Amino acid sequence: MDTPLLSLENLSVAFAGKTVVEGIHLTLNAGECVALVGESGSGKSVTALSVLGLLPYPMASHPTGKITFAQQDLLQLKEPQLRSIRGNKISMIFQEPMTSLNPLHTVEKQIGESLFLHAAMNRKQAKARILELLTLVGIPEPEKRLKQYPHELSGGLRQRVMIAMALANEPDILIADEPTTALDVTIQQQILELLNHLQKKLNMAVLLITHDLNIVKRFADRVYVMNQGKQVETAKTTDLFASPKEPYTQLLLGAEPDGKPSPLPENSETLLQTESLKVWFPIHTGLFKRVKDHHKAVNDINLTLKRGETLGVVGESGSGKTTLALAILRLAKSEGRIQFAGKDLNQLTQKTVKPLRKQMQIVFQDPFGSLSPRMLVGESIAEGLDVHGITDKAEIETRVIQALKDVGLPSEIRNRYPHEFSGGQRQRIAIARALVLRPELIVLDEPTSALDRTVQKQIIELLRDLQQRYQLSYLFISHDLAVVKALSHQLLVMKSGVAVEQGDANKIFANPAHPYTQQLFKAAFGDTARPCA
Repeated sequence: MDTPLLSLENLSVAFAGKTVVEGIHLTLNAGECVALVGESGSGKSVTALSVLGLLPYPMASHPTGKITFAQQDLLQLKEPQLRSIRGNKISMIFQEPMTSLNPLHTVEKQIGESLFLHAAMNRKQAKARILELLTLVGIPEPEKRLKQYPHELSGGLRQRVMIAMALANEPDILIADEPTTALDVTIQQQILELLNHLQKKLNMAVLLITHDLNIVKRFADRVYVMNQGKQVETAKTTDLFASPKEPYTQLLLGAEPDGKPSPLPENSETLLQTESLKVWFPIHTGLFKRVKDHHKAVNDINLTLKRGETLGVVGESGSGKTTLALAILRLAKSEGRIQFAGKDLNQLTQKTVKPLRKQMQIVFQDPFGSLSPRMLVGESIAEGLDVHGITDKAEIETRVIQALKDVGLPSEIRNRYPHEFSGGQRQRIAIARALVLRPELIVLDEPTSALDRTVQKQIIELLRDLQQRYQLSYLFISHDLAVVKALSHQLLVMKSGVAVEQGDANKIFANPAHPYTQQLFKAAFGDTARPCA
């Protein structure tokens, strides 16, 4: 096309006088899907938010550049003029729908707001249009969803509501900022195919912001690569993946999780075993709250984990993965047998289980949420030592320094706070906190899902190294199948609390037997979607 629908020319962004994005040139044509990629902090979202004037002005400013849409420079428009464009001509889907949707408003009210503002519809017209939009984005039983609140919907349904809101006035441009990061692979596939379908149907342009290059490869026509606030490369998607020119682009493309887990030692003994493990939550009804039924979060799980082995646990949200881990750690009430280090945990009292807890540790998905912002890094790492009766200050300091060294961090950082570190560094600190007690089993609950691919690769290599050095056993929970494949000896596939398939990871990845496993693998690895245009 001769005239782009949207163009950014020499755009720069500064916060309090400090330039964070510099010299961006970008064009977007009608019906085209353009991807803006790079690691966290590269300036992708800041660039996109500039288009809609959503940065925190006046602290934010634009030292140079212009953003042209419909022959207007958006940077020169007043707030009332921008409001007429936002949600009308240009819409945006944000990364986390739970924080973007208003928890106090129903689905009907949130989608209707845009229709009342831009289309001047009455209540009856708006309701009909909302039902049409909910149907369009594939939400089942749309009538029932109208009066529901965000917390009553699953992650996939919340993201579909966000898309419905963004499409309410059939915009010319849709900005999708990491629209699938927090979703399961099957839901990711559905959302991306939905956007692909809607784009073609409405001839809409899409600016896709992501760090997931698998998504870019399958859905984008052109790619702009950003690093540290600057544009380092731009090319057609096929050309970029076939022959990346810049070293940073090559680094991104080479950061896919790869390799295999460390070989399992011969005659390795069994560390953990469960038999008929169940976690059932009662469903109470009626005036007297009688138990009508049970929610079978985990049902009849049998697994075995050897010393130095990794068991990957996969499945969609709600499949029971985390509940299974909590039951094994005796943090959720369960029935059945849990044999750990020769002891049946379900036969022990909380008091007698406590000494065993230093042998079983957990690393959570969000290290920023799991580390206390009020405690120094060294204090957080040492906390477990204090709980388990180690009071000698010299020994505590020695073990904290060793734990930091094990995860590749300098000892002097123990006198700093978590907010002073990147996501990858915080995750290393969380691993050090688990390691300091010298455990035999570490539960890793989505430890890489919030990280960029380059950082993920570093964490995977770190976990492999630690496992080989200390003969650690991992229970690795994730919906990222590429990461699971790179780390796991054994695989357990869960659906609705039940193990639908389990066994040697290599064999299952090579030839999945169960239809649900095949569906997961197809969504994660299969090239099942066509590009956007």
